[in-house]
Amino acid sequence: MNARLNLFANPVAGKFLRSINAAGKVVADSPLPATTQELVKIRASQINGCGFCTDMHTKDAAHAGETSVRLNLIAAWREATVFSDAERAALELTEHGTRIADGPGVSDEVWENAAKHYDEDQLSALVSLIAVINAYNRMNVLVRQPAGDYRPGMFG
Repeated sequence: MNARLNLFANPVAGKFLRSINAAGKVVADSPLPATTQELVKIRASQINGCGFCTDMHTKDAAHAGETSVRLNLIAAWREATVFSDAERAALELTEHGTRIADGPGVSDEVWENAAKHYDEDQLSALVSLIAVINAYNRMNVLVRQPAGDYRPGMFG
């Protein structure tokens, strides 16, 4: 299976991806816990059906020490007992922020739940991360970027 468009070789897409990567680095360097960042990237990628990002971020999380139990339960986080209240709030905000078109957006209740666990800088990083991963997901889904061959660290 080949992608419809080689995002890595096209100069326009490459320039855009470098800009998104720079935005992603701001989030990666933020005070939002790295574990939470990976959970958010995986959950948004699952919702969006982005195999490439799901592959990448589950492998990166496992490489960083995330357990297979937690990785396997991300899509069913509401019923799982392996996530902290803060992580659950981040996953809830991720779902609502990713599924904007499916409902009324992010309710005050969802936002207030996240704000109980994260300070303003962490919330800013969380919102930014949800936006960035959704952009990556949409690009990869649009071009049908193949999944399965990612190796941790191959892009940096």
